[in-house]
Amino acid sequence: MSAYPTVGNRTTLATGLGKALKNELKDLHLGANEDFHAERRKHTQILGIHNIPGGLDTPIGGVEFTAIRGPHGVIPLRCLHPTNHNGGALVYMHGGGYTVGSGDEFERGLRIVAEESNAQVWIVEYRLAPEWQYPTQLDEFEAVIEWLQGRDGEQRGVDPDKIVGGGDSAGGNMTAALALRLMDQGKKNMAGQLLLYPEARVPFDTKACDENNSGYYLEANGIFSFADHYAPRGTPPSTRYISPGMQPTEKLKGVPPSFVFTCGFDPLRDVGVEYAHKLQEAGNKVEWVHHPDLTHGFLQFGHWSSDCDEATKGVGKGLKAIMEGN
Repeated sequence: MSAYPTVGNRTTLATGLGKALKNELKDLHLGANEDFHAERRKHTQILGIHNIPGGLDTPIGGVEFTAIRGPHGVIPLRCLHPTNHNGGALVYMHGGGYTVGSGDEFERGLRIVAEESNAQVWIVEYRLAPEWQYPTQLDEFEAVIEWLQGRDGEQRGVDPDKIVGGGDSAGGNMTAALALRLMDQGKKNMAGQLLLYPEARVPFDTKACDENNSGYYLEANGIFSFADHYAPRGTPPSTRYISPGMQPTEKLKGVPPSFVFTCGFDPLRDVGVEYAHKLQEAGNKVEWVHHPDLTHGFLQFGHWSSDCDEATKGVGKGLKAIMEGN
């Protein structure tokens, strides 16, 4: 396999998605000038599965709501049980700049992932920044992984060797970071990592950040405020578990197999491609899937775009491939 490029490209925005961004989704922005509390509300109002027409009819074997006691308090969990379970599980950290988002806004897309992969999908309602900063979120992510690797996972039919970590955007960042932290600490790692348009590092110096600075859902300049929400004072942005994409290639060797998904119309496009390239150069198993006609957030936009739904099905297929060792 030839080395992956270090940048991505974009073509023409998918028709249905482009139309939705100008109409039904025109008031939805991530990292805009409005207060992040208003963004939290709008995301639930527009993207919550209960507010999407037909959203709750999206096929799934069952939905379970539960919680565990974590290092910072109780962690609510939502498990999407596929119709046919193969013993695998995905522990999912949603995106939203560490600041915005909830399981409601990701459930529709993740139901598709669960059905396509035959894996349970566990959506983690982690504590949001800026009220809670790094490393709170990584601690909670790790707590859920360890919980599923033990007796509680076994009781739910989960194979401890088929537990994959995943997330989009900030959730992709946290997945990459936890994979490094578990490896560094010599703990049992995830079976793989599913990284959807990850914020591998802050993209201040990329072509993608210039091309897609505004108007494609994620506002590029808002990424800086999200990073400020997440990182405590005195913690450099280059910290290994905050910016995996800034680490030297030789320091990335030995992480679990990865699927990295990037989009043409995304300020984070090139840092995701760059990270996939670095992981491959370090000798890790990596599959990179690029959608040159989609935007950041495609997992959430399937109701308005069949192209986004197809891409989401591809995420499920990628998850299944990781669990099957392909």
